[in-house]
Amino acid sequence: MSAAPPTWMPVPTDDGSYTFYSETFQETFHSREGARQEAEQKYVQQLQIGTWAAQRSPLRILDVCYGLGYNTAAALESVLAAGEGHLQWLGLELDPTVPQAVVSSNLIQEWSPPVQQMLRDLAQTGNHQSDRFQGQLLWGDARQTIQEAIAQNFQADAIFLDPFSPKRCPQLWTVEFLQLVARCLAPQGRLVTYCRAAAVRTALQLAGLQITNLPAPASAFAHRWSLGTIAAWEPLPSLSQAEQEHLHCRAAVPYRDPTLQDTAEVIRQRRDREQQQSELESTSAWRRRWGLQADP
Repeated sequence: MSAAPPTWMPVPTDDGSYTFYSETFQETFHSREGARQEAEQKYVQQLQIGTWAAQRSPLRILDVCYGLGYNTAAALESVLAAGEGHLQWLGLELDPTVPQAVVSSNLIQEWSPPVQQMLRDLAQTGNHQSDRFQGQLLWGDARQTIQEAIAQNFQADAIFLDPFSPKRCPQLWTVEFLQLVARCLAPQGRLVTYCRAAAVRTALQLAGLQITNLPAPASAFAHRWSLGTIAAWEPLPSLSQAEQEHLHCRAAVPYRDPTLQDTAEVIRQRRDREQQQSELESTSAWRRRWGLQADP
């Protein structure tokens, strides 16, 4: 007998928008500080999607871990607001019940009517075609569906990299997976992620990409020294000295998944062993030197 599909209950966030909580990954899909705010500020505004689409139409976007669809919804809203340009889009998502629950829970009311229709179509059929958006949603383990994106020769101007956190979902932050993601990044493209973990930044560098940070506001707490990472083939502004040193402590030992089939536990154990054998500086020593707090 197959397991019953999960029941997704809306969880309010501080900006008035809603997210879901995953029992499997033991995390919410978005920051509790604001689900829509996170999509707009960390993904769309950082890359100036609306302006970029008006200048380079069509703008191609790869959304890795589509989830509730907020990153893509915010991107389309910005293009509509700009008044010109359109998106060619490809999304990867493991669980079709998530976007379907966004529709059935009426969370799409958060967005304008054209964006609501896009969210509805992608949830129901995995496709949406309009004069401003042409896109396809690929279902399944992203370690496999990214290979379908490569087979399509999809070259993204912007990649939204938004899995659950590395400690909960290490399989989508490994060197091997990010090497495949990088193959979908256009020569002048940008990859953006909320994640600032040293292991992930190391993996992006091993994939051949340059990296820089999403700076935290001056009022941020001491543990929030960065809001994420931008990666590109082209040179980017240098990381701060503290962040450069972060890449030379044990936290920077990357996750690995040579066959792209290992479980999360196997991937974590492999990294733990490598960290234990490493002669790199401890992460706690790095934090003390820079007066940084551990993440809560």
